[in-house]
Amino acid sequence: MNNSSALRLVKVAEADFPTRFGFFRIFGFEGRYQDLVEEAVVLAMGNLAEGPPPLVRIHSQCLTGDVFHSLRCDCRAQLEIALNSIAAEGRGLLIYEHQEGRGIGLLNKLRAYELQDQGADTVEANEQLGFDSDLRSYALPGAILGFFGLKAVRLLSNNPEKVAAVENASVEVVERVPCLADILDTNGAYMRTKKEKMGHLLE
Repeated sequence: MNNSSALRLVKVAEADFPTRFGFFRIFGFEGRYQDLVEEAVVLAMGNLAEGPPPLVRIHSQCLTGDVFHSLRCDCRAQLEIALNSIAAEGRGLLIYEHQEGRGIGLLNKLRAYELQDQGADTVEANEQLGFDSDLRSYALPGAILGFFGLKAVRLLSNNPEKVAAVENASVEVVERVPCLADILDTNGAYMRTKKEKMGHLLE
């Protein structure tokens, strides 16, 4: 779904959503493109229509990290940094995309874990499975930002591709806010690969 102009955004549902981080409004969206459907969940806090550009985080689903607290990656840590940062300001948006394993899916991600245990890094593992290092598309988040009427944002991200994707959706990124998690013994190699091979800004 790389052509955002051909993507049709459908809001499926919305509801109140109290969390330990604060009170959000939760939205369910579908992005429909030809015969494909991509899903995303959005947590919105505060009045986004007034005031300075809000904090926005585009977060790709990571079951192993977000749910099971895996220390192989920094996904859960980044999710919590984003939610705490939005709550501290009292306004902002978290877009949670259904793109497990940088788009290769959960079971393929576990296959990639197996290859990493045998010595491959995260990029090499994807490539050995026949995938690019990152298959994610950001057309759906771009459409969602348009739904909320956002023309400018402060993007919580270490990934230059997300900055470019937001700007390609005609939304100005007035600031890239680092979302830096602690580097651990269990994820150090993974973090180095993201920096050296994928261009993530981790300093």
